[in-house]
Amino acid sequence: MRVNGDRPLIAVLGASGFIGSAISARLARLPVRLRTVGRGPLPSPVGAVADVKPFRADLTRPGLIAESVAGADAVVYLLAHIAGPGGWRAQEGDTHAAEANLGLMRDLVAALRGARRPGPPPAVLFAGTVMQAGTVPDRRIDGTEQDRPVTPYPRQKLAAERLLLEATAEGLLRSVSLRLPTVYGHVDAAPAGGGDKGVVATMIRRALRGEALPLWGEGTVRRDLLHVDDVAAAFTAALGSVDRGEELAGRHWVLGSGRGERLRDLFGAVALAVAEHTGRPPVALKEVEPPDYAEPIDFCDIEVDSRAFRSATGWQPRVGLADGLRRTTAALTRP
Repeated sequence: MRVNGDRPLIAVLGASGFIGSAISARLARLPVRLRTVGRGPLPSPVGAVADVKPFRADLTRPGLIAESVAGADAVVYLLAHIAGPGGWRAQEGDTHAAEANLGLMRDLVAALRGARRPGPPPAVLFAGTVMQAGTVPDRRIDGTEQDRPVTPYPRQKLAAERLLLEATAEGLLRSVSLRLPTVYGHVDAAPAGGGDKGVVATMIRRALRGEALPLWGEGTVRRDLLHVDDVAAAFTAALGSVDRGEELAGRHWVLGSGRGERLRDLFGAVALAVAEHTGRPPVALKEVEPPDYAEPIDFCDIEVDSRAFRSATGWQPRVGLADGLRRTTAALTRP
C-alpha cells in the first residue's frame, strides 16, 4: 500500500463516533497515514502502527471539509445526524439533519473537485443504511432491489450516495457505499460516552439496572444485527479491494449477518447475557405501545443477504450474536 513511494493517507470523517472509533482503531493497525477527523475528542489508538494525526473540527464550518481531506488517498465518510429520542430518525423539514446528512457530502465532492491531481482518484467509502431500499416485500435485502426509502434519513442517505456515484462516473473519485443494518457492540477505543449506541446497548443498560425490557407490541419484528467489529473489518476489506484495483467502486453493497432476529428473542438473549454476567435472575420483557416517533418501517422485517460483498472482498461476519452480547455486557460493566 504505497502511493508515490509513501504510505497512503486515509482520512476518517466522523472518527470520534461509535463506528468511526472502531474503523479508526482497525486502520491504525496498518502501515498507513491516518487522519482521524471529528468534532469530539480523538484519542490515539493504542498500539498504532499507522502514523495517526487527529484533526478535531466542526465540519459544518466553511472550508473545513476541504482541509480535513487535503491530500487524502482515501476518505471514510461516516458523518450523519443521529440525535434525539428517535436516534437516527430525522423529521421532515429538519434543515440541520439535511445539512449533516446531505449538505456535507456536497461539500466533500466540491472539495475533491477543487483539489484534483494526477494519478488515481481518491477512494471514498460511505456508510449508508439498508433502509435506503425501503420496505421490501420478502424482507430479505440483497442490494439488487429498487430503492424506495420511505423516511427522511434514508432518503438523505440515498441522495448523498447518488452524489458519490455521479462523481465516480465523472472520474473525480472512486466511491464504495456500504449499507449497514442495525449495528451493535462496544468500542473500547472510543472517547468517553461514545463507545456504544443503539437499541442493544440501551437494553443491556436497562437490564443491568434491573428494569424490564420494553417490547413494541409482541416483538415479532425481525432485525439483522451486525457487530461493530465486523463493520470495521468490512470497511477495511473494502479499502484493500479498491487499493488493489478490484471492481468494487461505483455501486452500493449491503452488509449483514444474513439472519433476522425477532426482537422478542433478541431482548430475551440480552436478559440472559446480563443475568449470566451479574448472577441475578433475568429481567422480564413487557409489551408496550410504540412511541409517537415510531415509523412504519419500524414494523417491517429486515434480513440482509451480503453474499455479493463477501464474494468480492472475502469479508465475512465473525462475531456471533451470543458472543457479541456477552462482550458488550462485559464492556458496559467495566469501571
